[in-house]
Amino acid sequence: MDATTRRTGLVVSAAFAEHLTGAGHPERPERTAAIVERLERDGLLAQARVIEPRPATDDDILRCHTPAYLKIVKEDVAEGVQRLSTGDTPLSAASLEAARLAAGGVLAAVDAVMAGSVTNAFAVVRPPGHHATPTRGMGFCLFNNVAIAARYVQAKHGVRRVLIADWDVHHGNGTQDIFYEDGSVFFFDTHQHPLYPGTGHATETGDGAGEGRTLNCPFPAGAGRAEIVAAFRDRLVPAADAFKPEFVLVSAGFDSRIDDPLGGFRLTDADFAELTGILKGIAARHAGGRLVSTLEGGYNLAGLAAAAASHVKALMA
Repeated sequence: MDATTRRTGLVVSAAFAEHLTGAGHPERPERTAAIVERLERDGLLAQARVIEPRPATDDDILRCHTPAYLKIVKEDVAEGVQRLSTGDTPLSAASLEAARLAAGGVLAAVDAVMAGSVTNAFAVVRPPGHHATPTRGMGFCLFNNVAIAARYVQAKHGVRRVLIADWDVHHGNGTQDIFYEDGSVFFFDTHQHPLYPGTGHATETGDGAGEGRTLNCPFPAGAGRAEIVAAFRDRLVPAADAFKPEFVLVSAGFDSRIDDPLGGFRLTDADFAELTGILKGIAARHAGGRLVSTLEGGYNLAGLAAAAASHVKALMA
């Protein structure tokens, strides 16, 4: 396939494995390696345009996080502590660099899509981001990659309305916090409840200018296609068609797949392809097809790799 016909971009880098989380930790370096190996095996990497990540700058990060929090991350890593002082996120010497690359990798994907060199892209990055609030890293996350991308595409590319859809089994509390009073970003989230971090009630719908721009769909353990795919079709699609996003971002957490050790959802690889198709449809109707997804959770390595491959195949379709 000629490079000019490659419509899907993939952000990959061995540098993401340098963020070390310790023996036995579920958010481990092997996660991104497992995805890349599966994409190579299935011939998907060769069909994609590889996008090199770049480090997010302080200015990029400060669009979503406070200066005080950024200072904490820098100091914690410099001091060699093994755990972020604001929450349950392991640290190592290369964690700040990896977190900058994770956020910056999504920005590089946004730039590629906005330049038209690809139609859509998947950022295979870690550490994940959707639990990081303006003032606190938690839940294995340092910087909120998807939120930073939303602010970036608005600031750098003049996009007005952004949709963020999150299918991770855990609620994206950090993303919700960042945009809860912002009418320019619509946040949609399906998640298991009760489960960490305990947020994401259906009554949480936004405030002020953001009233009605947050749509949470909590489901009990055991939920699968009947509940989650239906929520995307029946709840998100009409809301997105009314909102008319000019760019679509996805927090692609594959811990909502069946047999994940940290979640109780039962989505299959085919379900992730269908969810991807729904979001591609929204992007096609309102955003010129512009869509970028970024890796969040997923802790069964074989399942994570299979689900991610299904997602990429659907992006390429």
